[in-house]
Amino acid sequence: MLAEFLKRTVCALFEVHEDTRDVYRIVTPLEYAGTGDRVVVRVRMRNGAFSIDENGEACLCASMIGGDVESAAIEQWSQNLSQLSPARLDDDEVIRATTTDERLVVPYVFRVAEAAQQLCGVATSRVERRSGSDFKGRLSRTIVEIAEEFDLKYDSEVELPISGKFMADHVVQTPTPSIVIAAMSDTRLLEGELIHMQYREANKPGHVLAIAESQLTVGKAQFERANYYTWKTVVFDARNLRSLIASGLH
Repeated sequence: MLAEFLKRTVCALFEVHEDTRDVYRIVTPLEYAGTGDRVVVRVRMRNGAFSIDENGEACLCASMIGGDVESAAIEQWSQNLSQLSPARLDDDEVIRATTTDERLVVPYVFRVAEAAQQLCGVATSRVERRSGSDFKGRLSRTIVEIAEEFDLKYDSEVELPISGKFMADHVVQTPTPSIVIAAMSDTRLLEGELIHMQYREANKPGHVLAIAESQLTVGKAQFERANYYTWKTVVFDARNLRSLIASGLH
């Protein structure tokens, strides 16, 4: 019974439209961070092959909210994508995958949608929302106190050894290093997810602990989703943060 319910519900999240002959538009439940626009993928027949692309909307969405789609981070991400995925970021700023095998069309739809969401996150990850909050300062002071209490080494503003020049706000040297991300925006939260993904794919030791000032600053849906794509995503609380880092000592 549950299996049938899940099948119907999950499938209902995807809308499939036949726009014109040989052009199919799939509206996915994934969203671009910072805009709330849903990721749309198109499947087209081109010269006897299936072309699966996002129509350049990832670059457009990123540019509209101040992202840099020509940055070194995007270039490195694109190179990494070409090694890990059938999708490619082409010179026309469109992410696409091509196949002659009909069985691969649906998996490639997912890979293109995934890449589109990642591109937007990487392009806008350095765009910080202005805020008068002292959240990052309070988080930093708490990290220092916890490190001193447990006699742990830590570093701040660390460039991580993965593609994209991603920065951690703090890295605490627990047995499996705790990579602390101060999620001051939904784009920074997505960056934490991308860091987590790259660490898992490369089998690097480290787990991502994303900390938001509140669910409202990153969006409730994004906050809840991030718990599936990081080690932990939590709202800042000094006592709870101490417990989380302490749990990583065992």
